[in-house]
Amino acid sequence: MAGLVSIIMPSYNTASFIAESIQSVLAQSYKDWELIIVDDCSPDNTDQNVKPFLADDRIKYLKNEKNSGAAVSRNRALREAKGKWIAFLDSDDLWMP
Repeated sequence: MAGLVSIIMPSYNTASFIAESIQSVLAQSYKDWELIIVDDCSPDNTDQNVKPFLADDRIKYLKNEKNSGAAVSRNRALREAKGKWIAFLDSDDLWMP
């Protein structure tokens, strides 16, 4: 498989899980990807847990202006995606290496 993979990750109140989810993406052997996280107005500290990962240019973090649900968040990320391929990963799930 060749080409950029856009990983779509909606998030809502996943401060306890999202860092581990992002780490599972970073641990993949395939490195040609972008991770697009769309936060749906989480009132927890999701922002703080994502911030350290933003040093990696492949990771983008967007926030909805109002709470709109996972489908709206996924669709927003899809509009931003630049990849040849799309993969979905929820912010409380993990990918094995």
